[in-house]
Amino acid sequence: MPSSADERIARLEDLFASLPGLGPRSAARLVTELLGTRKSTAQAICRTLADALECVHHCPQCHTLTTQPVCDLCADRTRDASVVCVVETPADQKAVESTVAYRGGYFVLMGRVNPLEGVTPQELGVDKLVERIERENVREVVLATSYTAEGETTAHVLAGVLKKRFPELRVTRLARGLPSGVEIEYTDVATLSRAITDRR
Repeated sequence: MPSSADERIARLEDLFASLPGLGPRSAARLVTELLGTRKSTAQAICRTLADALECVHHCPQCHTLTTQPVCDLCADRTRDASVVCVVETPADQKAVESTVAYRGGYFVLMGRVNPLEGVTPQELGVDKLVERIERENVREVVLATSYTAEGETTAHVLAGVLKKRFPELRVTRLARGLPSGVEIEYTDVATLSRAITDRR
């Protein structure tokens, strides 16, 4: 038997509320707006999202999202392939790139290590990072995870994995120019640039 309209609305609200940064109230307001006064926007979102799901995939080299065989940054041969900056999300990658203080490569985890939720380094594609270090003779890995509890755990676990596998590899962390609890994505450019330059 088909769902009632109320059940459909509740399902939409639950789906939106499951996204990062949206709670139940924000999700309810968003659904009301889309279904009430912005139906053309809702239809455009549906079409664009469906198209993106067909075309977008992970870059085979850095694991970010792209529609190209290899993302633009990985295709840029002027960048320093001996240094790889590990970030949590494509938004963090864009934030670091906007500083113009970094010209190496990237690896995007698409998440954080979280043992309580079963998120392991393997699920974040660390095996691909290891393969890349071996293949490209990487000399330094910059751990640019957020200075949150989960970000610190991720950096600690990754540093342990990498140092055990590559004893000669230089593993650095963004300097403490970033305040505790900050998300990389929302850090101002000047602070982020200083943290990159002063990494240890």
